[in-house]
Amino acid sequence: MLVSTTAAQSTSPTRSKEKGLVIILEENSATVLDVLNFTPLNNKPIHIMHSNRDHIMQRSGAANIFVKNLDKSISNKQLFDIFSAFGRIVSCKIATDVSGQSKGYGFVQFEQEEAARNAINEINGIVLNDKQVFVGPFIPKKERLNSLDKTKFSNVFVKNLSESTTIEDLENIFGKYGKITSAIVMREEDGKSKHFGFVNFENPDDAARAVQELNGQKFDNKEWYVGKALKKSERKLPLKVEAST
Repeated sequence: MLVSTTAAQSTSPTRSKEKGLVIILEENSATVLDVLNFTPLNNKPIHIMHSNRDHIMQRSGAANIFVKNLDKSISNKQLFDIFSAFGRIVSCKIATDVSGQSKGYGFVQFEQEEAARNAINEINGIVLNDKQVFVGPFIPKKERLNSLDKTKFSNVFVKNLSESTTIEDLENIFGKYGKITSAIVMREEDGKSKHFGFVNFENPDDAARAVQELNGQKFDNKEWYVGKALKKSERKLPLKVEAST
């Protein structure tokens, strides 16, 4: 049974924010979600979610998770169906470009933090549509930027390269994130690849973005590790800590 409806308005009195609040009886909510969620309305799929009144949980982001390396054919509904097994979902969205195509990552917000933890434990690393997905806690942009500010770097290390990966491949892939000053694939004396290399960016922010986007991605059926290139002294530091414990 429908109790009331409200459409959220933007600062313009004639323009909607494209969202609203519908109040229905609790016993009808499950049916509404099952039947109407993601059905098209004016050529756009509508998203129906339970209203979350726990504003403290919403602001903390404790029940929010980030999902990346999704196959671009996976829809919002499929993402919702996968994660709804772990608990009630407040919101679920796959990021898309201006043409509506998936960017290969998305976000799921649960009502309860425990549901988010269970989803991360169970789904992280599984293969969906021949792609291994990463699932982890959502980190707000401000926290990510603060973290990056403390660890500025411009040199990126990449390993698990295929035998056929060339310098040109690295330049093409990493060049999408900013200007590159150098790139190299390390090789043996006989020319065979050592399956790792380095890419140096002009701008540290571009290097950080490349690490965030490319780490864990697959190229030539090889899952890359992409991270900050550590100096020799930094590589030795963990060993010294272990030796002293």
